[in-house]
Amino acid sequence: MAEAWLKSLDSGLEVKSAGTFPGTGPNPYAVAVMDEIGLNIRGGRSDSVDLYLNERWDYVITVCDRAKAACPGFPRDAGEILHIGFEDPADASGSEAEILGVYRRVRDEIVQEFSAFFRERLSPDS
Repeated sequence: MAEAWLKSLDSGLEVKSAGTFPGTGPNPYAVAVMDEIGLNIRGGRSDSVDLYLNERWDYVITVCDRAKAACPGFPRDAGEILHIGFEDPADASGSEAEILGVYRRVRDEIVQEFSAFFRERLSPDS
């Protein structure tokens, strides 16, 4: 969700979604809540973070607490390493409406936090 939101702010950004335990594709609940704000993440995927360990990035951003704790060490010249944490909505339980509610809340938090990150660090006006 964070990758899609950042790309929506500036299509010229190179953004990669990677995880320590990447899934096979986007979660259907994530697809549904991103559709609600006009972003199609069908066909998206998260690579293994191992693919990017030796690449230079301006920013490496972890987004969930488990990822922060399990994130492998990036080389010192990898870029600025930040943590912008969110609850992992994949851990949500309950009815479908309750699970969608968690995904919506986390989506909205991602929109808020990554919009601020973009304004403060990436916007041409910053």
